[in-house]
Amino acid sequence: MISKWTGKIALAVVISALSAAIFLTQALGQATSLPSSHLINPEELVKVLQATKGEKPLMFQVGSYVLYAQAHIPGSDYVGPVTSELGLQQLRRRVESVPRAKFIVLYCGCCPWSHCPNVKPADDALHAMGFTNVKVLYLANNFGADWVEKGYPVAKGQ
Repeated sequence: MISKWTGKIALAVVISALSAAIFLTQALGQATSLPSSHLINPEELVKVLQATKGEKPLMFQVGSYVLYAQAHIPGSDYVGPVTSELGLQQLRRRVESVPRAKFIVLYCGCCPWSHCPNVKPADDALHAMGFTNVKVLYLANNFGADWVEKGYPVAKGQ
């Protein structure tokens, strides 16, 4: 016979599991719902970074610190995973005094594009703040395969 408390605990476990499943389902594929007009591919970004004229973008890595420490785009700032409220707050604080027309590039590269939970919330947050020139770096596989292994500029450490 199942006690009253055991039943409540089992129900709580089921509810927690369903909540986690809903969150993961929402997170998976978020990046794929970004409009193509919000994307920049690695080749385009490298050209922008190597250009002697023109505005250089502010760049933010919105994924894991371990990945940032291993390799990141030179000149980019670490914000942290924006799937957490702390990461979103850090991103918002970092750009609060930035002109809304400033060219900003966001990237993560933690996993395949179709599974990235970080870039869409970051893009959404900046657009909600009124930024009009935000691009998300399209990394189909991950940062290692689509940036590092292609020989594009990399910095390591902090």
